[in-house]
Amino acid sequence: MRPTFSRSGCPINASLELFGDKWSLLILRDIIYFGKNSFSDFLASEEGIARNILVARLRQLLAGGIISKKPDVSDSRKQHYEMTEDGLDLIPVLLALADWGKAHVAGDGSTAAWFEAVKSNREEIASRIRATVQNGGSIFRDGANGYPALVRQLLV
Repeated sequence: MRPTFSRSGCPINASLELFGDKWSLLILRDIIYFGKNSFSDFLASEEGIARNILVARLRQLLAGGIISKKPDVSDSRKQHYEMTEDGLDLIPVLLALADWGKAHVAGDGSTAAWFEAVKSNREEIASRIRATVQNGGSIFRDGANGYPALVRQLLV
């Protein structure tokens, strides 16, 4: 049974208690958008998370059933983190958060086509992203012109 994270009966509070801090959301972003899956990958992200914070957030996401971990096939001392089905349910939330941030806070226009594609068919795109991540892929890693096949297909 999953531990309870809520200090009240409010579902928004319960969600925020589990994954609502900056670092947890960035870890989820790194897995879904960039295919990062190891402690060292997360540590190397440009936002500069501290090791102790990363350890705490990974533990919290694991305990909450948002991510899971498994041993690296080439080095059993290392762990690989991946999204669970419950974690994959957060894809629409991350897309909405990115869209809001692009519109109201930051953005240089370099991903305008991506955001327009997401706006035009959010449910289909969320579904395709989910399938991509379930199959070990990510949104923005390893593609021609900076876009993987999934993104190129969505932008057409």
